Amino acid sequence: MPSAERNTVEFRDLAVARDVLGTEAAALTALAATLGATFSTAVALFDGVRGRVVVTGMGKSGHVARKIAATLASTGTPALFVHPAEASHGDLGMIVPGDVILALSNSGEAAELADIVAHARRFALPLVAITARRDSTLARAADVVLLLPDAPEAGPIGLAPTTSTTMQMALGDALAIALLARRGFTAADFSTFHPGGKLGNRLRRVRDLMHTGEAVPLAGPDTTMDRAILLITAKHFGCLGVVAPDDRLLGIITDGDMRRAMGPDLLTLPAGAIMTRTPRVIGPDALAEAALHDMTALEPKVMSLFVVDAENRVVGIVHMHDLLRAGVA
Repeated sequence: MPSAERNTVEFRDLAVARDVLGTEAAALTALAATLGATFSTAVALFDGVRGRVVVTGMGKSGHVARKIAATLASTGTPALFVHPAEASHGDLGMIVPGDVILALSNSGEAAELADIVAHARRFALPLVAITARRDSTLARAADVVLLLPDAPEAGPIGLAPTTSTTMQMALGDALAIALLARRGFTAADFSTFHPGGKLGNRLRRVRDLMHTGEAVPLAGPDTTMDRAILLITAKHFGCLGVVAPDDRLLGIITDGDMRRAMGPDLLTLPAGAIMTRTPRVIGPDALAEAALHDMTALEPKVMSLFVVDAENRVVGIVHMHDLLRAGVA
């Protein structure tokens, strides 16, 4: 393909892509502006569910529904996807009293949803609809309707589900995160549902990575610096924790502390004389992600953190290399 022709094709591709993204972005802005009390009603309904949030939809709406169910489940709201066609052939048994149904259909007229809607009515299950048509069959049957604004599908023919599914997906995310915030769901809670992969590594607890016992470099405040330096060298953490007899952390000694105290009498000074008295520490139940943040995002940057309990007693030490080996950093 000649260079000029290739440039023309690339320009056209980029123009189409930017038009699609602009169309969808405008629709999301319009969707955000429409949210009101009905959205909060839906969140409250899901928050009070005794069973699961059953998410359903057909075609492209079904693919979005699967993702919404997965997002809800991973953020603390029990949820599952039920395919509406399979529901008509036995899977209705998966939807039980105590459940809430979230049904997606842009037109609100997907025939495959009829049996799920009837099941909801039969067992008095709350039904929340995400649809673009207020007068649709699905909207009329629903207890709560989350209405998508009128927005064109993206692209030159404007027929393929694009803008509509983007709004459905974003609205599902909004519901999940609003529920997360309402319940006070934390990163620690999130780690329970994400034990694997890079994210799971970052959400591991400090206690799972820290060194304990004899491996921890500790000494009393009266320890002379000649002995303290030998301990720092032997333990390989580049620092020393200065502790009281009950293991309460009084301070730490690092290379920086020793440089600042450099002088002819350094080796005879007690550790308590040169230690930093307000060291940065972390708790054993903190997330590895928090340890990484405290080592790298705060000033001064450090390579190790002493791990202390509620009484400030040293229970371990965690090093940047531990985070690297665990795949956290």
